[in-house]
Amino acid sequence: MTTLVRNAWYVAAWSREVDDELRRFTILGDHILLYRRKDGTVAALEDRCPHRLLPLSKGKRIGDAVQCGYHGLTFGSDGKCTRVPGQDKIPPSAYVESYPIEERHGIVWIWMGERHRADPDAIFDLPQFTDPGWHAHHGDALHLKSNYLNVAENLVDPAHVSFVHPTTLGNSASENVPVHVSTEGETITAWRWIRDAEPIGFFKAFGGFEGNVDRWHYYHLHLPSIAVIDFGSADAADQIAEDDRDSGNRVLALHFMTPVDEGYTIDRWMHLRNTAVDTEEASDKIDAMFRIAFAEDKAILEAVHAEEQRPMKRRPIRIAIDRGPMVYRKRINDLLETERTLDASAETNASFVYHD
Repeated sequence: MTTLVRNAWYVAAWSREVDDELRRFTILGDHILLYRRKDGTVAALEDRCPHRLLPLSKGKRIGDAVQCGYHGLTFGSDGKCTRVPGQDKIPPSAYVESYPIEERHGIVWIWMGERHRADPDAIFDLPQFTDPGWHAHHGDALHLKSNYLNVAENLVDPAHVSFVHPTTLGNSASENVPVHVSTEGETITAWRWIRDAEPIGFFKAFGGFEGNVDRWHYYHLHLPSIAVIDFGSADAADQIAEDDRDSGNRVLALHFMTPVDEGYTIDRWMHLRNTAVDTEEASDKIDAMFRIAFAEDKAILEAVHAEEQRPMKRRPIRIAIDRGPMVYRKRINDLLETERTLDASAETNASFVYHD
């Protein structure tokens, strides 16, 4: 049974990944053709000709249309067939699916589910994207041989950083600090503060902290697969309040997880920061540290996924830190159950009279 939620906006690509060329991307197991029209907007089509099934990405562009490289059937950027060489009549079934696309903040978003449910207002956003006091920087695309659920769970889990990232994003000072979890509202949040402790490697290199700091980790998980990690440090002598994080050295690490299929996820990551907003030198330094840390995550997650494919003699256990991931799994299951059925309950049926 699938774990892939279709009625959601996913990151199809960074804007820089899409140009005039015909390029194939795979999302939720579907092959998608992305390219830019002459006006600069992005077209997204099913990457399979309905005739002999050759991928359209192996064809060529004719203006904003795409010509199949096998027998020349041509499709507009809306997916409708405009030409069948050798005949005048175009069969009704000669079309390819097209997908709703929105492009914002250097990110190409795609809707993979029922078209009538695609609400652009539901696309993830943050005020810091356009706040002049913050700097936005796009990072890489991390390819993981792992189901996206495990990747997402890792990103609502502050406890793992002490052990997986001891020289970059964590250290031993946080090992026994309690993790707080809130599941109220649509976002699952886990967080903790580590007071008057040695700074982590990240903020020794970026921030220049030498003495003890107060530092925080807030992990926000937006269903189905977007994570925001709000982390930072401030001099311990300042004793900043929890709602005064902007006065410290603060970074928002964003993870946009796109399931390629059940066993493969692309995590496109970027960050927003409230310091060094006028220099890309800081961006390069942060990217280098993130690449080390995310490679550490990759090794763990791919090893976990490989073990999940092997026969199980007993069920895995859950411990206290797993509250957030457990709620996340339940909510994903609820979304999937909704997609498996058609809600016709609004239809009038005189056989049932409800009193609740």
